[in-house]
Amino acid sequence: MATDAVPAQLPPQPSGPGGRPVPVPELAPAAVESWRAGGGQLVELLARTRERLGGVAAVRLGPRPTVLVTAPEAVRHVLAQHPDRYVKRSHRARLLIGDGVLAATGGAWKRQRRLLQSQFTGPGMRRYEQRIAAAARAAAGRWAGYARTGQVFDVGEEMRHFALDTIWRSLTGHPLDPPTARELASVAAVVAALPSLPADAVEARGTVARDLARIDAVAREAIAAARRGEAGPDGPGLLRVLVDAAREHPEYTDVLVRDELVTLLVAGHETTATTLTWLYLLLDREPRAREEALAAGAAGSPQRREAVQALVGETLRLYPSAWILPRYTAEADTVAGYAVEADSDVLVCPYLTHRDPNLWPDPERFDPRRFGGGGRRPTATGAYLPFGVGPRACLGTQFALRESTVLLERLLPLGLPAFSSVPEGASYGLTVRPDGPTPAALAPTP
Repeated sequence: MATDAVPAQLPPQPSGPGGRPVPVPELAPAAVESWRAGGGQLVELLARTRERLGGVAAVRLGPRPTVLVTAPEAVRHVLAQHPDRYVKRSHRARLLIGDGVLAATGGAWKRQRRLLQSQFTGPGMRRYEQRIAAAARAAAGRWAGYARTGQVFDVGEEMRHFALDTIWRSLTGHPLDPPTARELASVAAVVAALPSLPADAVEARGTVARDLARIDAVAREAIAAARRGEAGPDGPGLLRVLVDAAREHPEYTDVLVRDELVTLLVAGHETTATTLTWLYLLLDREPRAREEALAAGAAGSPQRREAVQALVGETLRLYPSAWILPRYTAEADTVAGYAVEADSDVLVCPYLTHRDPNLWPDPERFDPRRFGGGGRRPTATGAYLPFGVGPRACLGTQFALRESTVLLERLLPLGLPAFSSVPEGASYGLTVRPDGPTPAALAPTP
């Protein structure tokens, strides 16, 4: 594909490679608009740039210089070692998540992160085990029904329902009921629309106003119930923690609690649902991987769990939850021997890092054995980062991996769905999503 490129330069340090400027492409405006519309043209151009110029390269995406970062040592430098120099601009999902922890910066982000951190690590995770298991049992029951009747269902929609049920139980203590599920379908609708919304904030909000109103109505009722002390059948949920925080932290108004609730809904189900959908699409091409996972050990054994986790790990390599991580330089810096100007845009791209043949042999091949016992995969920080690395790495990593594993341990023995059609490609928005429906039928395992 032609790049419509013109030279740009990433100024080298005097001690940089040969002391010479590096010519790199300026990406055509059409490529940028393609990304905003969910297309893959920009991804392809960035991949060609990485292939030509290596793990730190300059591109032009507008008036400011932009640096593409894919080399592990450079990823580590930007995200883990110097997060104070490489900071987030306003998150493009702010229209949906407001000032939730995903979009927050500075002191507000630190306070919000601190409050939520304990809920998703160690002992905090244990309180959600039963809720994850209950959502997985419900999903397995639906799939068993599909197997008995031969009913066609959409795998992506099923995964979205499971993940939303899981996070809703964790937030409120209630299983996801059909009316709430219908209203919260607006979350996925807004997420899908984000890349193509108008640049003007008022116009963008107007475009999705009806969906936002539906989300806000559900959030208001859930917050009010938590403030009244109402607990679901599973007991109080994470929303109670947010509501109670207002006693010590006045900034936790109903608006901020709403923003955190919606942030957790988005981050807690969209990425997991997408990962699980991709996994079944990959297994459709490589059914032997499922057979190997089930043969690794008996149901419930550590060996089978490790094999199932390897399936998830390899899926996340090919389709990472955080496929691109935009930052900008608060001050001038040097990355891998190259000077980076202040106020430059920096694009850390796990999607490309995970497909680097120098790190991952035969990178386009789906091979879960990379993540199994004795599997050979790069261990350097920054070589594998499906949820990011450093202080702003995803809070819910353990939660997402746990719910995915628990569900797959129940679903994989039921057989593989036979897809009547599969998406032709991917849509690059907030996540990397299949770009079409995934209708399938499930036959009983012989």
